[in-house]
Amino acid sequence: MSSTRCAACKHLRRRCPSDCIFSPYFPSDNPQRFAYVHKIYGASNVAKILQDLPVNRQSEAADSLYYEAHCRIKDPIHGSVGIITLLYQQIYNAQTQLSKIQAEIAVLSANAQTESKYQQQVEHMPNFDANLLPQQKGVYDPSTWLYQNGL
Repeated sequence: MSSTRCAACKHLRRRCPSDCIFSPYFPSDNPQRFAYVHKIYGASNVAKILQDLPVNRQSEAADSLYYEAHCRIKDPIHGSVGIITLLYQQIYNAQTQLSKIQAEIAVLSANAQTESKYQQQVEHMPNFDANLLPQQKGVYDPSTWLYQNGL
């Protein structure tokens, strides 16, 4: 028998045997950890789960049971699924925002390329004389021009 009882044995008000299945995973300095697991799963079910697993997997199982129990107590309806759903929603929102930004970058890049091509075309155009354009003021009406020029 160990000199100090584990959190499970303290909670259950019993002696802690030297081969206690709970003592490696529910230390006496963290009694709330076992209280959550006990409230959701019960001590005998947790003991059965831990005993049925290989020793190298028991620590992971105890951590998982604690995490799920903690989430279930904090959110009795959704438990850890509520957190997972929230995280998936955040991932979806981030992916949507990323897609929008990538689309904006593509548009800006296309506009920059178009503007660059336009500048190159203007630079290669022969200079024209603006004095050669009609000097009429107002709106240019082709029917009037045709009539004025006898056509």
